Amino acid sequence: MEENGTKNKMWAFLITGALILISFMYYKANVFYMYLVAYIWFGFAYGMMLQYGRFCFASASRDLFAAGVPRMAVGILVALMFFSLIQATLASTNMSTFHPAPFGIHTLIAGLIFGVGMVLSGGCASGSLYKIGEGNMTSFLAAFFGLCIGQAVFVDVKWFDFLIPQSWVATAAAKGLPADKMTSSFDTYLAGYVWDKPTLRMSDTAAIKAALPGASKYFIGDALLTALIPAVILLIVIYVFYTRKGFLKKRAKQKGGAATGLGDDAAGIWSMITASQRTTLMGVLIGIVAGLHILVMKGMQLRFGVDNFGRLLTKMGHTGDVSISGKVFDPGYWYITSQEGQFGAWILEKFGWNMHDNIFFGVNNGLPEPWRNPALWMSFGIIFGAMVMARLSNEFKFKMPKGELIVWGLLGGLLMGFGSRPALGCNIGAFFIRVAGGDPSGWLYGTGMVGGAFIGVKFFNWWSERKMAKEMEAF
Repeated sequence: MEENGTKNKMWAFLITGALILISFMYYKANVFYMYLVAYIWFGFAYGMMLQYGRFCFASASRDLFAAGVPRMAVGILVALMFFSLIQATLASTNMSTFHPAPFGIHTLIAGLIFGVGMVLSGGCASGSLYKIGEGNMTSFLAAFFGLCIGQAVFVDVKWFDFLIPQSWVATAAAKGLPADKMTSSFDTYLAGYVWDKPTLRMSDTAAIKAALPGASKYFIGDALLTALIPAVILLIVIYVFYTRKGFLKKRAKQKGGAATGLGDDAAGIWSMITASQRTTLMGVLIGIVAGLHILVMKGMQLRFGVDNFGRLLTKMGHTGDVSISGKVFDPGYWYITSQEGQFGAWILEKFGWNMHDNIFFGVNNGLPEPWRNPALWMSFGIIFGAMVMARLSNEFKFKMPKGELIVWGLLGGLLMGFGSRPALGCNIGAFFIRVAGGDPSGWLYGTGMVGGAFIGVKFFNWWSERKMAKEMEAF
């Protein structure tokens, strides 16, 4: 056991040292690459925190619906609350990179698909990455074939044209986009529907701006109304349905009498929040680090006088990496899925598939080489950060999927990939970041995601019972 621990520590130091060396090589190549290096190390930090706190939206849903354990769901809400306050602070000082997303029913539907997928695969987008760092190859199947390859194919082929209203086709055509960039069903969906949907950020609404001039609109509109109050309500709901009965029974026994007052319930909610100090602590740290990430990226943009890393790639002569708008995917904050789609597209292009002939890569996000892709390096950083933490805690274990796990990993990964694109994000980009930034569409996606997770859990329960019944019948 001691020998294994020494080997794990050695691996942890080697991985960290390799990333330090890579960072130094980028710096020596061009100071502009420090923009990319920042993404590497924030990804590394996310990976360490996710692994240590076991943070996963799929696990939160599965634990809550299947076992009645709220630990992970509570940790996520704690992280959301802290992050919302930091987002408001950054927005009030004009140091935020956040931008709201198009608001519409598509967000709810996409969340539903993603929610089913994350339960089937055993990990959400962020959870799949950190579990790869732990050696979980089912998560690798989900991420590589679903989030990477599946997502890239999804945005580049005609496969749901029969669902597209003619009005979308006409609206998309009126945009005047180059014909060679309008070749897929997803192109028509984006240009004909999504781009015309309104964006909503609470601090930008007329009512909030009129009532709350100055910085207070960010703290009241974005943080309090959009994130804090809904999160507190959810914590109360979780407490009432999952822990209240057991807590009050235990408290009454300790007090030697009935425990029914508001003070008892307040103590119960606090006990629920602090039940797992490890998860709660990581929730607080994730919220803080996610805010620091935004601050650093905004600082980088001001330092180099750009609004996107694509401008720096162009200055360095890598014009083939950027889209026709001169940009690459560079969210400026914690985000997952779009960069995995880019990686899948890059692989497919090596096999002769033209991936520049669509809006997603050709117009919006570009298709940089992986070693010049800042957001992709953030995902690699998550994997390596989780691997280091797993090694240090002796939790790394290489696990190959067998039998049904292969099917669930592939199917779940594909559903996550398909569910992330229509809403332009996943459990992080479409829910966590948006809600904390004051965009109510995040709750719409979150509602769909939780609904999909509920369906996924019910499906697994049915499947397990059916399988057990067949085994007993055969026996």
